[in-house]
Amino acid sequence: MSIPKLKRLGQLSLLVVLGAVVWFSVRPLYAAESAVVIPAPTTDAPKATGPLQTAVLSGGCFWGVQGVFEHMRGVRKVVAGYAGGAPSTAEYETVSTGTTGHAESVQITFDPAQVSYGEILRVFFSVVHDPTELNRQGPDVGTQYRSDVFYMDDGQKNVALAYIGQLNRLKVFQEPIVTRVDPYKGFYPAEAYHQDFLIRNPQYPYIVYVDLPKLKNFQRVLPEYYQGQPVTVSGGAAH
Repeated sequence: MSIPKLKRLGQLSLLVVLGAVVWFSVRPLYAAESAVVIPAPTTDAPKATGPLQTAVLSGGCFWGVQGVFEHMRGVRKVVAGYAGGAPSTAEYETVSTGTTGHAESVQITFDPAQVSYGEILRVFFSVVHDPTELNRQGPDVGTQYRSDVFYMDDGQKNVALAYIGQLNRLKVFQEPIVTRVDPYKGFYPAEAYHQDFLIRNPQYPYIVYVDLPKLKNFQRVLPEYYQGQPVTVSGGAAH
């Protein structure tokens, strides 16, 4: 059973207090995973000048996934949303039932001259989430929290599959990677109150204990990809 993330922001006046009590009591059990140091992908698209590209990834609650990639060099925009299911069910309360096929996801717009798709996957596998956890991440349980790469084309598919194979052969993780690699069929932005949630709510209990440690791990493990000033869903720098 998941520890509640208290996303129904209309109830914050009461639930934030209750959430703080819950998080202080379960902090030793539900703190963020430690980052895993992993090698760069041996198969990757070369950096080259061209139009902006898109990556769609799922790795647990989209608050933290979005928050990490908003701090990645070469990333121009990160939107929290849903992928893997039908447009008619792309709504938070429905997705939270775990019956829609959707996963909480992020749509990353990036400059291929500054960052490669493989480098985005390196951050994804190293500091964003634990790719060996099946249909869960930390306190969040259900298929909507699965690890999934939604590839936009054969190039992205090949990079993702090759990288997963590389990491498994090297036994970088104690358990095999269970990340799915699925064709992209659509991305549906989440409700406005979910966007930039980490940036706007740095004191929120879930953010403090689960997501902010990911940013610290990012700075420590992969500083060459980290930028201190995050971008927002509007594509500009946060102020």
